[in-house]
Amino acid sequence: MLLFYIDESGNRDPRLKIPRADGSLIDGDPIYVLTAVSLFEHRWHGFEKTLNRHKNRLISSLSREKHLRLDLPDAELKSNWLRQPKARADRPFLANLAPDELERLVDLFYQQLGYHHMNIFAVVADKRHLRDYMDAPKLHRKTWELLLELVEQFMRNVHPRHQAIMVNDDVGREANRSLALKHAYILDQGTAEGTWLRHICEMPMFVRSELSNGVQLADLCSYNIYRAFKTGDLAYPFFARIVPHIWSRSNAATKPFSGIRVFPENSPMQSLVDAFEKQRAGVLANSGSEMVSGGANPIEPTSGTGQKTD
Repeated sequence: MLLFYIDESGNRDPRLKIPRADGSLIDGDPIYVLTAVSLFEHRWHGFEKTLNRHKNRLISSLSREKHLRLDLPDAELKSNWLRQPKARADRPFLANLAPDELERLVDLFYQQLGYHHMNIFAVVADKRHLRDYMDAPKLHRKTWELLLELVEQFMRNVHPRHQAIMVNDDVGREANRSLALKHAYILDQGTAEGTWLRHICEMPMFVRSELSNGVQLADLCSYNIYRAFKTGDLAYPFFARIVPHIWSRSNAATKPFSGIRVFPENSPMQSLVDAFEKQRAGVLANSGSEMVSGGANPIEPTSGTGQKTD
C-alpha cells in the first residue's frame, strides 16, 4: 500500500479580477497547484517517528527554557508561516525557535523525500486559460481528477501489485463532501479521459494537517512548485531542492510521463514542464540512480538548505 499525501497552494477562486466592497478590482491568483507526495505504508513509522521525535525535543527545550506549554499539534509546519515573519509570530512554537533550529527542522522534512524514496506529483491549473464555466468547486474536483490519473499512471508503471490511498488535508466539511462524491464517481465510472483507477482504493482520508507530517511535507512541496511556475523561475532554490523527487519522463517506466501536469493543455505553462523535464534529466544524469536515496536518516539533520524564514 502506498499513501499519497495531498495539499494545495494558491486558491481555488478562478477569477482573475476580484471586486472589492468599494467597487475596485484586485488581481486574483493566476494559478492553483494540487500536489501529492507518496510514501510506502511500511515506511510510515520511520517517517513519522523521525519527525515527531525531533519536534518533541524542540517542544521540551522550549518548555525548559521559555516555560511554554506546547503539544505536538502546535509544532505544525506550513510554508506561509515559514516565509512570512508576521504569520510565524502568531505561532508560539515557530516564533520561539532559533533560526538554526527552524532550519534544521525544515531540513529534516526535506531529507525524508530521499530517505523514504518519496515521489512528488502535481497538477498546475492556469486560471488564465480556463473555460468561463469553471468555478472554485469545479476547479478543485478537476485538479483532483487529473492528480488521480497521475497517481494511477505511476502505480501501473512502478507498483502494479500495490494499491494507493489518498490522504488529503481537511479543507472543510462541504469541500470534503464534494471531493469525496467526485472521487466515488471516478472509482465507479473512470475519469473523463477514460482512465480506470485499478490501483487506487477507498475514499480519500481527510486528516487535520497539524496531526499529519505527510500533509505538512506536501504543503512545503506544493508551494515550491507553485512559486516556480507562477514566476517561471525553475531555479528557485526550494523548487530545485525537490526536483530530484518529482516524477519525470526520465524515470524508468513502461510508459514514461511527467509528474507535473498543466491544465488546461493550451496553457503556455506547458513549456515550463518541458523545461523542468530537461532540468530533471540533467539531475538524473549527474546523480545516477541513487539520487532518490538519502542514506542514513539522522534524527539530528546535517546542515542544509531549509525553507527560508524571512
